[in-house]
Amino acid sequence: MKMGNSSFVAIALLMSVVVLCNGGKTSSYVRKLIQNPVDMPLDSDAFAIPPGYNAPQQVHITQGDHVGQAMIISWVTVDEPGSNEVIYWSNSSLQNFTAEGEVFTYTYYNYTSGFIHHTNITNLEFNTTYFYVVGIGNTTRQFWFTTPPEVGIDVPYTFGIIGDLGQTFDSNTTLTHYQNSNGSTLLYVGDLSYADDYPYHDNVRWDTWGRFTERSAAYQPWIWTAGNHEIDFDLQIGETQSFKPFSNRYHTPYESSQRTSTLQYKWLTTELPKIDRTETSWLIVLMHAPWYNSYYSHYMEGEPMRVVFESLFIKYKVDVVFAGHVHAYERSERVSNDKYNITNGICTPVKDISAPVYITNGDGGNQEGLSINMTQPQPSYSAYREASFGHGTLEIKNRTHAFYSWNRNQDGYAVEADKLWLFNRYWNPLDDSTTNIP
Repeated sequence: MKMGNSSFVAIALLMSVVVLCNGGKTSSYVRKLIQNPVDMPLDSDAFAIPPGYNAPQQVHITQGDHVGQAMIISWVTVDEPGSNEVIYWSNSSLQNFTAEGEVFTYTYYNYTSGFIHHTNITNLEFNTTYFYVVGIGNTTRQFWFTTPPEVGIDVPYTFGIIGDLGQTFDSNTTLTHYQNSNGSTLLYVGDLSYADDYPYHDNVRWDTWGRFTERSAAYQPWIWTAGNHEIDFDLQIGETQSFKPFSNRYHTPYESSQRTSTLQYKWLTTELPKIDRTETSWLIVLMHAPWYNSYYSHYMEGEPMRVVFESLFIKYKVDVVFAGHVHAYERSERVSNDKYNITNGICTPVKDISAPVYITNGDGGNQEGLSINMTQPQPSYSAYREASFGHGTLEIKNRTHAFYSWNRNQDGYAVEADKLWLFNRYWNPLDDSTTNIP
């Protein structure tokens, strides 16, 4: 799916190969407090309910088409459905437009959701600020967003990357630091509210998470990838539908790919050949479980998927893959292991400048805490790893270069702890390694 302009494309997938030999850098930084983070209390200001009868809350937006001329506006009302309409206008026009959407509700064990609204507004102009209003009567709320630039292979654009955020005090720090960055769209690599860590998957924690993230997600698109904490399948309490809270609350523009019901592999093998790199220079993949992971947490969980998908990423020259799941940070060199199979016995990742860089950003700050146990010595493919909370940013400069940085929370302020220039695999397929790989 093109995210706004055709200088890049991001593909989201739902769901760790290591051989022990000396690798890159393991950060010497040690977080002061290793114990698990603490969830913010329900009466925290971060979860404040907006005043007024039936006031819209949990407002969030995501891109509504392939090229950035549509936006899905979502919100929740509690007392009654209220209005399905979004009123919107551009900063260069006094003319108001109206779009009407749909309302959804769901039940989960002993919880009944509020009225969840989704409205896709279309035919937007590129690089334009729009104001929008949701609500009815005396209880309306106004927000704004800016659409991406017009299509062009050298158009600059900046993403943020966050995963496994949760709703702890550390989560609050991560989100605050991201808001102080120059990111225009957030790539979210799965595991949102962590409501399933509470008894009976307490869906009240979906509501608090929606109010917590509204301060960013109502003003810029968050591009969603689901993780294992969104599955919410629990036979013990009679919940047999997977992804029920997530799929009701967080809509995505999957229909714009014109592939609405195929299996993931079939969808991807159809989607990747559509990408014309002469007009779409950057190819970014989002997934949840990393394929290359040198932490003991979730070790090798991504291997079945890697065996099936990795050759596609190399064939179609994926530039970078962002994942979460492991609650720490790690960046790989460009390596592949796509020739491995159970008969040849060769299972060592090798340097491959046609392969993506794999980056794990599962360090948002959730209540389960950091993954601190690493394999030793550091694998050769692992360029940098650190057990800290933080967020990433990816600044696409033009068709050939992008600048990536990872920003450690540092228990109070953001520190650029890891950074590199990425060279585009189609337009500039040079070696951008930061460590030597045998």
